[in-house]
Amino acid sequence: MRNRLVLLPGWGLGRSALQPLVAALRAIDHGLQVEIHDLPALVSNDPQDWLDQLDRQLPRNAWLGGWSLGGMLAAELAARRGDDCYGLITLGSNLSFVSRPDWPHGMPADTFQTFLEGCRYHTQVTLKRFISLCSQGAEEPRSLARLLGAALPEPAPEQLVAGLEVLGQLDTRAALQAYGGPQLHLFAGRDGLVPAEVAGVLLEGLPDVEVGLLEDSAHGFVMEAPHELAAAIKAFVHESGDD
Repeated sequence: MRNRLVLLPGWGLGRSALQPLVAALRAIDHGLQVEIHDLPALVSNDPQDWLDQLDRQLPRNAWLGGWSLGGMLAAELAARRGDDCYGLITLGSNLSFVSRPDWPHGMPADTFQTFLEGCRYHTQVTLKRFISLCSQGAEEPRSLARLLGAALPEPAPEQLVAGLEVLGQLDTRAALQAYGGPQLHLFAGRDGLVPAEVAGVLLEGLPDVEVGLLEDSAHGFVMEAPHELAAAIKAFVHESGDD
């Protein structure tokens, strides 16, 4: 059985934000070995440096997944590894976080640049703003914001800036087209950072992949709705695996 799943966290919040989802997965699927790996602690803003480090550190012959930036990196790594990756799972991951001339479904470039500058010079204020955006659209946004705030690690500011710069460069459309293994992409219907419309656009471009939408959830749905996400992931892994 293909029973190993590696998850990557999103920008800024670290592995603690994924712990509720991992606990939910372990509770409903005792045979699935789920582990979280940190994002690279690099000051380089070259996505290839990040992918090279992940490729060296992450186990092969596993399902790869991640939340937001982690899912985008997992998509690129899945395309790089090909058959060595059992399948890909992304959670609240845009195909391009920043809008482009041929991708209007991201954050406007000037808004992203302002966010990046805020991270560079006012790190803590920017992280609080980010938590607010992750909680926007939740059924209980204040409660979710408290949970996310409690999960904040303390990475070096230059690493946070590098991570944002990597996020701004990534465009996973080619990787998703190139990767031939099973794919599951889950989105939040009230996401304040990744428009819910991305789910439909993705399915139009890749009709053979699985796409799901948790309509009443925010970007921070890994902490808001871990049991719903876990159920979807379990079904996908068992339907797509060899068991």
